[in-house]
Amino acid sequence: MQTAKNFQIAPGWRIILRDLGLNGSNICRRAGLPEDLFSRDGAFITTHEYFALWRAFEQEAKDPFLPLQIGSAITAEAFSPPVFAALCSPNLNIALARLSRYKRLICPMALQVSVSDRSTILEIRWLDATQNPPASLSAMELVFFVQLARLATREEIKPLSLSAPQPSLSAPPYTDYFGVPVRRDETHSITFSARDAARPFLTANEGMWQFFEPSLRQRLSELDEQASTLERVRATLLEMLPSGESSVGAVSRKLGISSRTLQRRLSQEGGSFQGVLNQTREDLAKHYLGNSTMSGAEISFLLGYEDPSSFFRAFQQWTGQTPQRARETMRQ
Repeated sequence: MQTAKNFQIAPGWRIILRDLGLNGSNICRRAGLPEDLFSRDGAFITTHEYFALWRAFEQEAKDPFLPLQIGSAITAEAFSPPVFAALCSPNLNIALARLSRYKRLICPMALQVSVSDRSTILEIRWLDATQNPPASLSAMELVFFVQLARLATREEIKPLSLSAPQPSLSAPPYTDYFGVPVRRDETHSITFSARDAARPFLTANEGMWQFFEPSLRQRLSELDEQASTLERVRATLLEMLPSGESSVGAVSRKLGISSRTLQRRLSQEGGSFQGVLNQTREDLAKHYLGNSTMSGAEISFLLGYEDPSSFFRAFQQWTGQTPQRARETMRQ
């Protein structure tokens, strides 16, 4: 699990809570966090605490459409520096590219942006796929990116399509907000038309971006320095495994260090690359078995195995059970 306190509580949350009529102290108390969290400068939380905070939002608000309420309360002054810097971009394509780099400063999330001459596709993934994010948080991210495009262009932009695993997003209020129904899928994604993605932002301000960008770069560097090598390798594997990459060489290149240096640093922390790889795969396998209907073959692919039999053998070695038996046990 990622244990470093990596994600900063943005001051803009105080504005959103006030606009929604929610008590920040009550939310923090429900989440088991310090009651003055929202009033502190530079407060940071872990992934687990981040998710707990969002579950507390759900409990305090008692609103099945909380993401839509938050979306309507978002204003430029409520944005954190990384998001405000994106708002200063020339258009949505550039804003998403910037957010794909800096969003993890404020949220345990990775963004994959694919731009073509017909559309721009944004895929949202959580940095630690072994933890289940609150349903309202996942929905909120879809709402947020649509709201960002509308706020910056002052146009009622409608995505070409959206996908999410939550059945709650098929409710009429979400369809009314997005302008299109949300398709059921394992991934969270939004597709914008090429025209809308290139539409000029009325909030564009290159001077402001030049002001923010050095500070964001520095914070990203500090974030990487604070994390242990074990945490960095695990986070990199979580990102790379679905694409089939799991070698020490691929991970070391991603981290910008040699394989020998990577192995030495892991050894100094009492671990090994193979140990981190095995534990990450085991955690992911248990997560997929307990929280999805994917077959063993599909899971083996997402864990970077070339054939399902290798995954089945490894899983039985880790747990003493077959994947199917483990799934049945989890669901009893």
